[in-house]
Formats: sequence, structure tokens, C-alpha cells
Amino acid sequence: MAYFRKRGEKWSFTADIGQDAATGKRKQKTVSGFKTKKEAQLAAGKLEQEVNHGTYIEEKNLTFEDFSIEWLKLYCDNVKESSARARRYEIDCLAFYFRNIKLKNITKKTYHDTLIDLKDRGYSDNTISGIHGTARMFFKKAMELDVIKLDPTAYARPPRSQRAIDEDDAPAKYLEKDELNVFLKTAKEKGLDGDYLIFMTLAYSGMRIGELCGLKWTDVDFEAHTINIIKTYYNPKNITTEYLLQTPKTKSSKRCIDIDIDVINELKKHQEQQDIIKNRIGDSYYDKNFIFAKIKNNPGYPHYLKFIEIRMSRLLKIAGLAKELTPHSLRHTHTSLLAEAGVGLQQIMERLGHIDDSTTKNVYMHVTKTMKKEASQKFSELMRNL
Repeated sequence: MAYFRKRGEKWSFTADIGQDAATGKRKQKTVSGFKTKKEAQLAAGKLEQEVNHGTYIEEKNLTFEDFSIEWLKLYCDNVKESSARARRYEIDCLAFYFRNIKLKNITKKTYHDTLIDLKDRGYSDNTISGIHGTARMFFKKAMELDVIKLDPTAYARPPRSQRAIDEDDAPAKYLEKDELNVFLKTAKEKGLDGDYLIFMTLAYSGMRIGELCGLKWTDVDFEAHTINIIKTYYNPKNITTEYLLQTPKTKSSKRCIDIDIDVINELKKHQEQQDIIKNRIGDSYYDKNFIFAKIKNNPGYPHYLKFIEIRMSRLLKIAGLAKELTPHSLRHTHTSLLAEAGVGLQQIMERLGHIDDSTTKNVYMHVTKTMKKEASQKFSELMRNL
């Protein structure tokens, strides 16, 4: 039975909440700050009901920082380093607001205001969405471990930027067929060592840049003209010797793709040249069978992603093409040219290693929509010329 007390203008109550497991003595909880005795009675009644029904949870006094150390250890032990790194970053963003606050004191309003402030401080929609996703996992685990009773992220929705009406329908930037021809011709005639094969492979296969950097000679079947994509390269610091090879992002990312004979022939020539370099350098060559490997400074190590981005920027400038294009744009280019060739969306998704991807669909729909318009115009012109 709870008893009530008034101190100054505020009421409090003290109620039994069970027995201490170690000593067997009764445990009590005191809650204060109520404006009236009736408010204190209602709160006490609710607490006693939870105790009687076995649903009472005694929230712990852990701060956000205390629990984040425990949560990150639990999370990071079971995921790839790239995922762990993303979660650490997102927890750091949340710690800016909550570091020394007790988890039980973080309210829905506090959390909502945090999302708004992240937007006001210039964080992108995607970044805020990632932070929110991590917060949802974080507070859900806190509830599972009886650290808190209520999840402050429940029902919260990250703020979104206002967009132009048709922005969602706009396809990603990619090269048209004639532009790709110019780009590859520039890579062949004015590219640096390895440029032509790198960008030809990306354009002809649609593979991700990380998948390309992780390719080994054992992944290529010269007889069947296929490439097995079973891993991806990870090196966030762009330090040549500190790379990791990870499993692809999803199950569908593991795939075997047919490759054009022209790419196969270029790969054969590249392998012959690489063997000459290996023999010349000897034991100093880091021979782990990488296809796209450095020649100077740590020879044999795979190229990191930034290196390829820099090489592409140079070629785009020489060719007079849009400077905002990236190696990933060649993946979108591959999608657009497959769609133009009449390949179905499902086949394209399988080749790219996607279960579902809105950007790929947008590119496909944009190209096929244009083709339908052209077909209609050609029919109209034919009828007018009768």
C-alpha cells in the first residue's frame, strides 16, 4: 500500500515494488513532483498495478554513453566492419545530444527535437534516416534489456526536404551511348596505365566499383566468358595496405555475369603484362592475384576507390563530359543501354545484383518511356508521309 506525503507545494508517494533478490528485504520506490494528491494517487495506483501483474520494470540509471558502449559491442561483433563503422558514426551523432543523459529521461519530444535539429544543422535526408534507423535499434535493445520502459523513437519520423514535384521521377545521371563511346575512346588514347580496362569493365558489366577493386583472376572464366562477383573491396581510409575484402551487400549481389569478348581479350592482354611486371619485381610484388593492382608504390595491392574516381575525373575533363559523373554513373549507363537494347527490368536487376532498387527502376523507366515516345513519333511520321 502506497503512502503519500506533501512537501511544500508538491506531493510524493512511496510504494513497495517487490523484494531485493540478494537480501530478501522489501524494495520501495519514491516518486515526487505531483501538483495534487490525486495525481500522486493515480500514479501510485498505476505502479502498484504493474507490480501486481508482473509488468513493472525498474528503469536503470544508465546514461546514453554507458549503454552505447554495451550496445556497440553487441552489434559490432556480428556485422561487417563497414556496417560497424556506420553505426559508430551514427551513435556519435546521437551522443552529441544525449551523451550524459540517462536513457530513461530521453522523451519522445526530446528525440523529435533532435531529428529537427539535425536537419537544421545541414545533415542530409539519407544521413538523418541512417541515424534514426540506428536509434530505433538502440532503444529497442534498451527496452529488451529492461533498461527503459518506453521507446522515445516510437512513431518518430525524420524530417524530409521539400522536393520539386518531379524530382523523384528524374533518372540518375548517366552517359548516353555516344558519350560512352567518347569516354572510352579517351580512356584508350589518353588514359594512364590501366584506365581503359578499368572503365571498359565497369561500363560493360555494370558492376559496383568495390566489386571491381576486389576482383581476382580466379573470378574470371576465360572459356565461358563470365566473371564471378563474390566479394567487395572495403577501404574507408584509402590507405593501400589497410583494405578488407567483404561479402557483398546482399545475397543477390553474389552473381555470375556474362562478359563481352572484347573485355575478355583486354583482360588476357592485361594478365600477360601483369605477369611480366611480377617477374621483374619479384618478391616485392604483393601477389594475392588481384586483377586491378598497383604497379608502383605497394605493387600488387588492389587500387582503392578514390584512385579510380580521380582517374575518371581526369578523363571526363579531357573528353569535355559532365564533371559530376562518377564511376557509379557507369553502372547507371549500363542499365540505360541494356534497357535501350530491349533487355527486361528483371534481367537487368539480376545482372546488377539487385533485389530492388528505385534508381535502377527510374533509369529503366526513363529510357523505355523515351523509346515509346520515339515509336509513337515514328508511326505518326509514317502516316503523314503516306
